[in-house]
Amino acid sequence: MSSHTHPISLQTGDALLIVDVQSDFLPGGSLAVPRGDEVIAVLNGYLAAFQQAGLPVLATRDWHPSKHCSFLPQGGPWPPHCVAGSAGANLAPGLKLPADVIVISKATDRSRDAYSGFEGTELDRLLREAGVRRLFIGGLATDYCVLNTVGDALKLGYQTVLLQDAVRAVDVHPGDGARAMGQMLERGAMAVTLKQIRVVSP
Repeated sequence: MSSHTHPISLQTGDALLIVDVQSDFLPGGSLAVPRGDEVIAVLNGYLAAFQQAGLPVLATRDWHPSKHCSFLPQGGPWPPHCVAGSAGANLAPGLKLPADVIVISKATDRSRDAYSGFEGTELDRLLREAGVRRLFIGGLATDYCVLNTVGDALKLGYQTVLLQDAVRAVDVHPGDGARAMGQMLERGAMAVTLKQIRVVSP
């Protein structure tokens, strides 16, 4: 499947998953994603739709120990970021998350990195318990945590919808984000934008 332009009606079995929209990944943060703050307003539109439809909302966050293996001082590729309990690890204050949002902490083991929200977490169990079959995924960054979370969602059998207007890429190598988008669509994700979303009141 690929990009579609027809309306998508939210229904029972759908859930919204927001990936790693944390202060350290926003402009001014220790690992800022270029234009990462642009996803917040769009995600708030999706959040409003899912809340209006009475559907579950989940959010992943990097929640690293202070000397995590992914950090440069420990030989990893990234500057220290999203250290558990730090201001930089907070979900973006501009996100209008519902009171009952389920927050999934990932990459909490000092010796293991985890780009996917499913890796080493209870995300799959929680989704199955909630009867979720179709997962709408947006956030940061397209070419790392979104790519890996979408890939695992597809492997686990979820219908997976990529919010293409609510992701931004690191682009360590120019074009990484575009390549990641292509890979997700090739693997079976469907790409949508906010204007396609329709809410049928519960």
